[in-house]
Amino acid sequence: VQLQASGGGLVQAGESLRLSCVTSGNMKPRNAMGWARQAPGKRREVVASITDTGSTTYIDSVKGRFTISRNNAVNTMYLQMNNLKPEDTAVYFCVDGVIAGRVLGRWGQGTQVTVSS
Repeated sequence: VQLQASGGGLVQAGESLRLSCVTSGNMKPRNAMGWARQAPGKRREVVASITDTGSTTYIDSVKGRFTISRNNAVNTMYLQMNNLKPEDTAVYFCVDGVIAGRVLGRWGQGTQVTVSS
């Protein structure tokens, strides 16, 4: 399975971005899929995950602002990010095999999100 993320960019605080992750290959992504991020000087963290059945989890700092979703028909997962804050600045990665907030599966290549104040 390959995980291809896109949609990052430079925005101002309060604006929105939508990240997309297209999966490809002969095998299905491992349950659950998710989005992780790594800010400069900080550890990687899983910000949101979604199971095959659509159950979602979020870290507290993004609840109410970020929405994770997936369209299995087109092998794509999304992260809608609203009301972005400078502290959301990070490289965002599409991942699979997320269990209890940890990535036990694959990491895709990252997409940079930069939020200016």
